[in-house]
Formats: sequence, C-alpha cells, structure tokens
Amino acid sequence: MPLIASTARLAAAPHNFTGQVCRTCTLVVIRASMDRAAAAMQPEGHKLELIETANREALRRMAEADPVFVDVRPASELIPALGKHIILHAGPPLAWRDMCGPLRGAVAGAVLYEGWAPDLDAATALAADGGIEFHPNHHFAAVGPMTGITTMSMMLMVVENRRFGNRAYCALNEGLGKVMRFGANGPEVIERLRWLAATVGPALGAALRQRGGIKLKPIVARGLAMGDEMHQRNVACSSLLVRELAPDLARAVGDGETLARLFTFVGGNDQFFLNIAMAMGKAIMDPVSGIAGSTVVTAMSRNGYEFGIRVSGTGERWFTAPVETPNGLYFPGFGAADANPDIGDSAIVETIGLGGMAMAASPAVAGFVGAGSAADALDTTRRMYEITLARNADWTMPTLDFAGTPMGIDIRKVLETGLAPVINTGIAHREPGIGQVGAGTVRAPLACFAQALVAFAQTIGVSA
Repeated sequence: MPLIASTARLAAAPHNFTGQVCRTCTLVVIRASMDRAAAAMQPEGHKLELIETANREALRRMAEADPVFVDVRPASELIPALGKHIILHAGPPLAWRDMCGPLRGAVAGAVLYEGWAPDLDAATALAADGGIEFHPNHHFAAVGPMTGITTMSMMLMVVENRRFGNRAYCALNEGLGKVMRFGANGPEVIERLRWLAATVGPALGAALRQRGGIKLKPIVARGLAMGDEMHQRNVACSSLLVRELAPDLARAVGDGETLARLFTFVGGNDQFFLNIAMAMGKAIMDPVSGIAGSTVVTAMSRNGYEFGIRVSGTGERWFTAPVETPNGLYFPGFGAADANPDIGDSAIVETIGLGGMAMAASPAVAGFVGAGSAADALDTTRRMYEITLARNADWTMPTLDFAGTPMGIDIRKVLETGLAPVINTGIAHREPGIGQVGAGTVRAPLACFAQALVAFAQTIGVSA
C-alpha cells in the first residue's frame, strides 16, 4: 500500500477546517503540508516493510492489552508530582490566555475546591496572574472528560494494563447537570466533589481491592451487544459495573444509608462508566506509543482551543490544529450560538475503536447526537474501517453481523481517504458556570494528520 495518495487526490479531499487564520494553519497550509507529505513519502521497499512490521506490533499490543479496574485513590498518591497550585487539564498543552470559558470556569472551581483561594473571583485572579501551573492530563498517564480538571485532592480511578504493567487514571464521573467537567463551579459542584472524595472514592477503592479488580474487556464486549458505544451511551456498562461491584460495596460500606446514597448516585448516572472507559483507553494505548515506524494514532484530545493527536512512531509529540465546534442536538433553550468548541480527553475512547468509531453498535446514539438514522450509524462505522488497520476480535457489533470494532487509526489512511475519525461528544456552553447544552459529533482536523505524516517521514529518513 502506498504511504500516501497523490498530491492531486489530497488536494481534492474534503477538509474539515475551521479557517481561523490566527490559529495554527489555514487551508493553504493544510494542503501545503499534504504536498510536503506526498513528496516525502516515496520510500524504498524496506521502509514500507519497516512500517508494516511496526504496525503489526502496535496492533498486537492493542489486542493483547488486559485492562483491569483495580482501585480508586487520591490523585496525590497516584501522581506524586501533582501538588499545590498544579492543575491538569484536557487536551494538548494550553496557557490560561487561550483557555475557553468552560475551562476557565472549571479551573476557578478547582482552585476553590482545593482551598487555594477564598472565592471564585480570587481563584480566577490567581490563575490569571500565573499562580497556577497547568499541564495536560496525558503527560501524567491520566485523562479527563470535557475540561478534564485533575487536582491533588480529587479521587482518581485506576486501570491497570496487566499485560504490559502500566496504569492509567481518570477522575470519578460527577453525574449530570451542573458539573465541573462542563465548566460549572457553584456550591453544589464543590459539595459533590467533596462527597466523592470522602465517601464514593474510598468505598469503590475498598471494594475493588477486596475483589482484586474487575476485567474491563468482557464488560465492554457485553455493553456493545447491549447498545453501548462507550462515549455518549454507557447505560449498559454502567449497570453491569454496579452488578459486578454490588456485593463488594455492601461489604465495604457499613452504613446502610451511605450505601443507599452511593447506589442511587452510581446507578442513576448513565455516564458513570465513561470515565472508566477513558482510563481503559489510556491504559491500552500508552504501551503502543514509541514504536519506531508505526503510523498508528495513540491519542486524540481537545482543550477547547486546539485538537491534538499523538502517533506511535513520533512518540509523545503533539500535532495540533484549531478545534471545531460539534454538530448536534441542543437542550431546550440552547442553540449553536451557545456552543463551546469541542473539548476533552474522551476521544481516547475513539482511539481504541469505540465511541463514534463504533456508532453501529448503538443506533440510539445516532439520534441523540444528531448523527441521523440507525442506517447512518452503520455507515459511519463502515467508513471508519477505511482509516483503520484491523478489526478487534474481542469487541464485536451485532448490528454489523458481529464484525469487530475498527482498530488502529492509521494517519496514512486518514489522508488517503480524506476521512477524519468521528468523535461522539457532549457540548458545553461557551460561558463558564452553565454546563452541558447538548450532544453531537465532531471530526478530528485533517491538518493534525498532515503535520504528523510529515514529521513521521523524517523519523524513517525520508525528508520533506
């Protein structure tokens, strides 16, 4: 297979591009990057063989991953570098001046939650004056939905990849409504976070340690068969998890009222499993990073300003482009003018072939995110097969005659076809403190993949 299509074909391909000249690139730059990539990627046969061998290794590591939900502990215990006045966020690196409204609102709420400022105004001033150190979650084996805020006192769920020995972390899902991940920061948000840290996290951690963890691949397999796609629909997997953990939680929590409240919260939160799926995705993909010659995407993430991807053969380097605003459906009283550009680490779920990549498994989601009919959901996954290297034998979809989910996004195939990965996502209000206003889909900007392919060419000795 050629590494990339002709320059003419690339120029004719559809480009999902925001057109914001002052941020990263214009359509001209995208096409120029593609031209450079096309000119560079005419390697000798042995280099093609290197790539194919490297990609087989990447697929092997994905297939052999054994993600297990093992614990819930305070972030400071799991990430020692996470101390006072340090906040982790979703997406590629970002400075305060470029942060969107929801992310600024969540930062202010986190500062207040940690007690680093007496009120939201003081918290905002502290961040604006350089008093907070910001880093991406991904740089610390962590992920977070939407704003992705992680601070030292928050409880993190731990997923261990027992095949390769690495761990990944994600905060507990806060539930629906006004929550920090959508930029809310009112008293109810802070109170809920404190309850999660004082009650829910310790109880879940004790239950998981008592039973030695819960294997996640089988739960996801059953969830796919029951209509989940693990990004916007997690009803089945959340219920399956409660069923698995209920006896151990009953043993770990001595007080009946506390246990009842815990079950009410987890059982009534259809998105509870999302954060677990995200930590699972990170645990699966981290061992895939750094394989010389591999063109497999190992991370996709958004910070409300830029969309970023990482590629196995180029290690931990980010390739970024302006992020787009999702297309979707809005809650009553809201519309497209209220929407914030896409945000969150949750696209790690699509990186492992779930979420929008597995839309066929969850036709109900297509209507919820405004992606069309059940037939459109099936067609979306069929198109995603065109940009991936294999099908996951562990995760199959009844609606596609038990075909496996798409596996291994290949930057070459994305550019050859002009098809960018489809991501299911929530939509946050652009102003802080309001929260979620809808749900939809968004595509990764092709510019990220063009940049990545040029850089990848250099790693195998082909100059652009």
